[in-house]
Amino acid sequence: MDQPALGAKARAAGIRLECFRTIGSTNTEAMERARAGDPGRVWFYAEEQTAGRGRRGRSWSTPTGNMAASYLRILEIGPQAAATYSFVAGLALHEALSGLLAGSRLALKWPNDLLLDGAKLSGILLEAEQLGGGRMALVVGIGVNVLSAPEGLPYPTASLAGAGLAVPAAQVFERLAEAWVEIEALWDEGRGLPAILSLWRQRAAGLGAPVSVTLGSQTVSGRFEDIDAEGRLVVVAADGRRQAVTAGEVHFGAAATAAP
Repeated sequence: MDQPALGAKARAAGIRLECFRTIGSTNTEAMERARAGDPGRVWFYAEEQTAGRGRRGRSWSTPTGNMAASYLRILEIGPQAAATYSFVAGLALHEALSGLLAGSRLALKWPNDLLLDGAKLSGILLEAEQLGGGRMALVVGIGVNVLSAPEGLPYPTASLAGAGLAVPAAQVFERLAEAWVEIEALWDEGRGLPAILSLWRQRAAGLGAPVSVTLGSQTVSGRFEDIDAEGRLVVVAADGRRQAVTAGEVHFGAAATAAP
């Protein structure tokens, strides 16, 4: 097994790491540990994930050679602050990979994808569950196409290997875990959200471009103006009306104008 190790920053922060050769879902494992009383601040890393999931319950498998990991944190925070934790993941992953690729090739797609040359390189899934005593279990699952990218999807995908970067998944994880420490400290349980969102905007894909956001049967179209103070995507319609969107499938450019 290509087993990773935590770097100096992660170890100093008291973060733990558990590794698996094969697992159904790292997110499921993390949440089960939270329910069983795990104090959190632990990564679950798998060389192969067979029953992973993405947003809205979509399946997301991770073959050997790609990266699958989930981080568990237990905090006493409300759901509004908890919902912003995925911005930590996106920024940390961008920071980790910017040291391997030209940063200009990477962009963060709202709400939680990392793009490489405009194609999806990574997906992030945030799950939260209220525990006893006012505690919230936050689990962030991250999948990165290191060796291969899935095919047959309705959007372009990319892998690090396809971009000419020969790097093991374990090294990608190690860089992510180190970057996570500083970004999470900046977030500060939601108190540092303005600084987090400022950094996120600087790395945002499609800012100022035509955008279409679909959630169920509803579609909001216009121009991607900003990310507001709560992390919502702000769309300006042709008539000047502004709408803040909390979730949905996002399409930019020509795909936005073609979206239903």
